Amino acid sequence: MGRGVTQGHEHQTARSIPPENVMKGLIFHGKRDIRCETLDDARIEDDRDVLVQAKACGICGSDLHLYHDDFAEIGEGFELGTGFCVGHEAVGEVVEKGKGVTQLKIGDTVMLAAMTGCGTCRPCLRGESKQCEQGWSVFGFGIGLGGCQAELIRVPAGDYNAARLPDGVTVDQGILLTDNISTAYGAALGAEIRPGRSVAIVGLGPIGLMAVELAMIMGASVVYAIDPVPERRAIAAGLGAIPVWGDDIPAQLRDVTQGRMIDCIIEAVGGDKTMELALDLVGINGNISILGVNNSMKFTIPRQVFVNNATIRGNFVTEVHKHWPALVPMLQSGRIRPEQFITDRRALAEGPEAYEKFDKREAGTLKAILYT
Repeated sequence: MGRGVTQGHEHQTARSIPPENVMKGLIFHGKRDIRCETLDDARIEDDRDVLVQAKACGICGSDLHLYHDDFAEIGEGFELGTGFCVGHEAVGEVVEKGKGVTQLKIGDTVMLAAMTGCGTCRPCLRGESKQCEQGWSVFGFGIGLGGCQAELIRVPAGDYNAARLPDGVTVDQGILLTDNISTAYGAALGAEIRPGRSVAIVGLGPIGLMAVELAMIMGASVVYAIDPVPERRAIAAGLGAIPVWGDDIPAQLRDVTQGRMIDCIIEAVGGDKTMELALDLVGINGNISILGVNNSMKFTIPRQVFVNNATIRGNFVTEVHKHWPALVPMLQSGRIRPEQFITDRRALAEGPEAYEKFDKREAGTLKAILYT
C-alpha cells in the first residue's frame, strides 16, 4: 500500500496513476450528444473522500432527461451546462482514501449511493439524506459531483455514501442497489403495499418491473401491469401480474374491481397522461406513489381523488441508503431477482451507442450496464 498527498490531504492509495493522469468517461455535450472522452482524474478533495475505480456503471431512465437536455425544467440547480461527466450508478474498487475514512479499506468492492449526504448530521444518521444539514447531491448532473460513468469516481463522505458489496450480491445486483431497486422499493413503501391490497403499476420500464416483483412478494392480492409495449406486459405477466392495456384503462379496472378501483398505485413514467391515468385509478383511502420524474407538471388532479381521501406521494429522488438493510437480504435469499431486467451489457467506450439504443426504447431494451 502506497502513501501519498493530494491537494494537501494525506491519503492512502493502491492505484498506479498513469503519466498522463487522465481517465475515460462519458461526457455530456448537449442534446442527444454523449461522448466517451478523456478527462482529468478524479482526486481526493477532502479527508473523508474515497476514490473508486469503477467496475461497472448503469444508465438510468432519469439519465434520459439529461440526454434530452430537459432537466432545466425541474427548477433551480438543474440548469445544464456541457462538458461534464454523467451517470449516478456504480460499483467499483476503493483505490484511494482520505485519512478520515475509517470503515472502508483499499481494495474493498463497494456500491455507491446515487444520492449523497454528509453522513454525520442527525437527518443523515436517520437515513433522511434529503434533510442533510450540509445539503444533498447526486452524481453526474453537472452540479457538484462528477459522474459515475467513468473509470474513476470521487465519493464524498465515503464511509456513508459507499458500502462494501455484501456477500452473495453480484456486481450487477449492486448496480441496481445504487438506485433502481431502491427507488422501486421506496415507491412501494410510499404506495403502502401490504398483504391483501390491490396494486397497479403504470409504466413497465426496469424500475416499474422491479416494482411489480416487489409488490408480489409484499403480499399484494393482485397486481395490474400497465404499459403500451406488449413485450413488457408479457414480462410482468411472467412475474404473476395481470397485464392491462386499451383505450379506457380506468373503465377496464372499474369493471374488474366492481367499482372499488385500486388500493396502491405506482406511477413509473413521469408523463402528464400517465400521471392522470394513475390518479384516475385510485380507490377510497388509496395511495398513489409517483417516482416517474415529470418535467412539465401539467396534469390535473381529479376531484374524485379528494373525495376518496387518497394520498399522493412524490419521490423524484430516492434516499438510497435507507433501503439497503431491507433489500440486501431479499437479494441474498433470491426472493427478488432485479438483475433479470438487465438486457444490455457493453464496454464503457460503447456508452454513446448504449444511450442511443436506450433512448429509442428498442424492443427488448430495458436496463443497460457499462463495464470498465
